[in-house]
Amino acid sequence: MLHTANPRAGYLALKPEIDAAIQGVLDGNSYVLGPPVEDFERRFAAYVGVGHAVGVNSGTDALHLALRASGIGQRPGQRDEVITVAHTAVATVAAIEMAGAAPVLVDVEPDSRTIDPAEVGKACGPATRAVVAVHLYGQPARLDALREVCARRGLALIEDCAQAHGARRGDRRVGSVGDAGIFSFYPTKNLGGIGDGGMVVTNDGSLATAVRRLRQYGWDTPQSSLVPGWNSRLDPIQAAVLAAKLPHLDEANDARRRLAARYDEQLSGLPLRLPARHPDAHAVYHLYVVEAEDAVTRDALGSHLLKSGIAAGIHYPTPVHQQPAYAGRLRCGPLPVSERLAATVLSLPLYPELSGAEQDQVIAAVRSFFGARR
Repeated sequence: MLHTANPRAGYLALKPEIDAAIQGVLDGNSYVLGPPVEDFERRFAAYVGVGHAVGVNSGTDALHLALRASGIGQRPGQRDEVITVAHTAVATVAAIEMAGAAPVLVDVEPDSRTIDPAEVGKACGPATRAVVAVHLYGQPARLDALREVCARRGLALIEDCAQAHGARRGDRRVGSVGDAGIFSFYPTKNLGGIGDGGMVVTNDGSLATAVRRLRQYGWDTPQSSLVPGWNSRLDPIQAAVLAAKLPHLDEANDARRRLAARYDEQLSGLPLRLPARHPDAHAVYHLYVVEAEDAVTRDALGSHLLKSGIAAGIHYPTPVHQQPAYAGRLRCGPLPVSERLAATVLSLPLYPELSGAEQDQVIAAVRSFFGARR
């Protein structure tokens, strides 16, 4: 069965290096934080193009702690608002609430499927303190326009790069443009571990120091909590695995882009909306997401693919504002694009190790579905 991602294939492709990295940690004497984490933090900061990187337990924790370190959600008697999108993994919104802030949801652009800067401006209110821009599916959001909105209104801009390791807008990698960027190293990500992990990146040394403090009980020195904190430390085995995989990330992303280009070529002309391409955006195709004409067609196509041995995904089937935990209690305006996407998107298999024959199988199955319906 083909799936949208295959993290084991990523392990097997680099097995000697990953096994050696894990053995190096086991042979050492630092099993919590320590040199393996510090080394990966330095390497990843240099890769993104920022001064600081702080490893934490997950991408969700990275966003939570980046917001707290920015002072958001901490004002007594007032609940700060953070603008983000409903068309995202629910972790984005969960992290905002973990920080003590109120999510405000706006719509996405129909072509990039990322946050619409014009909608951000409309949603700003007296309690707005930050914008979380999600670089969904590996497609960079319009960061220049977002920075302009945030600068004009005095808002922090935090980039959710959980699906966009190595993506660029213009000549800058995502994570290096906002006040902070956050990454997830969940196994299916473009740069994924063999468990969970996350990172906060920033050029603000004070913010980095605050995140380091918050990730470990509020300590600057052991056993002395300056502020209330958490236990959210990147595991050294995960750090070592990620450091071994990092030099191969750009090559892996190039493979994703080649696979995406072949899908573009072979699926053009079908009644599907394919991912948009923007001249100044270097997308890294964490997912290859097509849109069907309607929900009935999407679901029928997904069932047809499953019968052909292809488990296509839906990212995401229910926008956050319609999920039971959040329905009716979050501030949001009309979200027609987000609701349409939830009903029509389908993710096709795409990962660097996907073979030409396997991609041919997916293409043939998609084409046969529409051929049978003519």
